[in-house]
Amino acid sequence: MSLTLPPLTKVTKPQFNFKSKHHFLPILCSSNSQSNPSHFSLVSFLRWVPDWADGVKESRVRDPRPLYTPENWQEHRSSRRHLRHLLTSLSSRVILSLIPPVFSLTTFAGFIALYNTAVSLAWLPNSIFPVLKASPLPYQLTAPALALLLVFRTEASYSRFVEGRKVWMKVISGAGELASMVLNLRPKDDWSIRSSLINYIMAFPVALKCHVVNGSDIRADLQNLLEEEDMSILLRSKHRPRCIIEFISQSLDVLHLEEQKRNLMETKISCFHEGIGVCEQIIGLPIPLSYTRLTSRFLVLWHLTLPIILWEDCNWIVVPATFISAASLFCIEEVGVLIEEPFPNLSLDESCKQLHDGIRDIMSVHNLIHRRIHAKIKDLDEREVSDGRLSSL
Repeated sequence: MSLTLPPLTKVTKPQFNFKSKHHFLPILCSSNSQSNPSHFSLVSFLRWVPDWADGVKESRVRDPRPLYTPENWQEHRSSRRHLRHLLTSLSSRVILSLIPPVFSLTTFAGFIALYNTAVSLAWLPNSIFPVLKASPLPYQLTAPALALLLVFRTEASYSRFVEGRKVWMKVISGAGELASMVLNLRPKDDWSIRSSLINYIMAFPVALKCHVVNGSDIRADLQNLLEEEDMSILLRSKHRPRCIIEFISQSLDVLHLEEQKRNLMETKISCFHEGIGVCEQIIGLPIPLSYTRLTSRFLVLWHLTLPIILWEDCNWIVVPATFISAASLFCIEEVGVLIEEPFPNLSLDESCKQLHDGIRDIMSVHNLIHRRIHAKIKDLDEREVSDGRLSSL
């Protein structure tokens, strides 16, 4: 009996391809670094910094702006405001949003200074690596152009801010006037319809605010003004401010009004339509993008070459000089970009609340004032009658 052994299998060692071009990709890929937090990713860090700065800026944009009171104005013009503004610099959304570009340009200036120092100390051969320096004459010639560009950019943004403020105040004043007209209608019938009409009028500025400010919750803002059936119709509408105007128009049609009063009220509704058109135009049409891009490119190229221009006179001072220049000029440009969209920077919530409080206050004292005025007229008539009787005697 013979015993046969099975043939020996050849054991092969695992082959690792260290020359693969994808070998180091997991280290630099941000998606892999998120799945494995132990891996340090330079690319993900460079992406995280501007994302964090943008997140801070956007969260602060959604903060409600207060209406100033006399106490706020006193603090605003206080002699201690400069120290207060300096100490709160790190909480400024403008300054925090500029961390990525300012520190990138400052770091680049540090690399230029380090390179020129290495060449000057002969750490690098002078025949191959020249010192990076240039005449400041081109900067002296182009500095006025940069200044004018920033001035025109901020002026154009501020004109949009003023236009948005004017149209918003026109809408608020028109809503207040229309509510007063409805409240003073005679006779005093159809009070339930007029009460609903006043609520619709108060709801229009809120609906317009939610239409022009991203992230607004219209249901929460109008829950105390509209009934649930009205709210469901409003939420199904694609254009909610115009839906509120339709509520107002059809409510006016139900009331028995004189032709003159109806025409006067329709002019206020036309003011609402005009406000919608201007607000949508401001939101939909920014300052020409070529102008914004030109300003941004000019600023970046200016500060990329600034260390080379200043090296011969300043040496390592080019680093703080670049930081100060970038922080100053980019702050001016950033303010222009922020106020280019005016409505998040206006006190829309507070002005709506002020309008509602004023209308409710007038409604609460309307009957008291009406009775008081008629009592005065009655007393005056009685005095005239008594005076006439005395004169006849």
